[in-house]
Amino acid sequence: MNGLSGADIIGRLERLGAAEAALRGDHDHPGVPRHAGPYREAAVLVPIVERPEGLTILLTKRTDHLADHAGQISFPGGRIEDDDPNPEFAALREAREEIGLLSEKVRLVGRLDFYRTVTGFNITPVVGLVAPDHILTLDPFEVAAAFEVPLTFILDPANHVVQTRELHGRQRSHYVLPYLDWYIWGATAGMLVNLAQVLNGTVGETARA
Repeated sequence: MNGLSGADIIGRLERLGAAEAALRGDHDHPGVPRHAGPYREAAVLVPIVERPEGLTILLTKRTDHLADHAGQISFPGGRIEDDDPNPEFAALREAREEIGLLSEKVRLVGRLDFYRTVTGFNITPVVGLVAPDHILTLDPFEVAAAFEVPLTFILDPANHVVQTRELHGRQRSHYVLPYLDWYIWGATAGMLVNLAQVLNGTVGETARA
């Protein structure tokens, strides 16, 4: 998989798109209840940067004062607004607003499975190949930092760890992909595992505990 290219990613996502999208979520793990109320529709961009030295995943760290998922590692994205024609438009709009990523620098290539969070979001992950000459301008209110993770790290199942900790008085399990000083967990980690399984052709396999 070290030689995985943008064309390889497109081919694998096309095969996924030919099948009915599955539904994943925080509730896949023990100790995490399903959200009881209606879900709010959201979209995220899964940005794969086409670096000459190898593909990377672009991620952000949310600022600590935000109402939803403060301080967490995330993809650019947010709620789908009423005037957004589709999740792809919403994902690109949010990426432009949050990190200044211009739409013309992104080639959309497909979607991953829907992902539902315990906080009540139904997320559509939209995958895009990003030109390496893109320029980022972070919104300081929403984004504390942006960084890239080698796709080879994401694809390695040894890095898909399931951890359990106490949260709000109950034991909760979730994915963790610890990379250098970055602690990638929760919904973002779950969607990255989905991406890895699609690209590795191992959809349905479980992570190591």
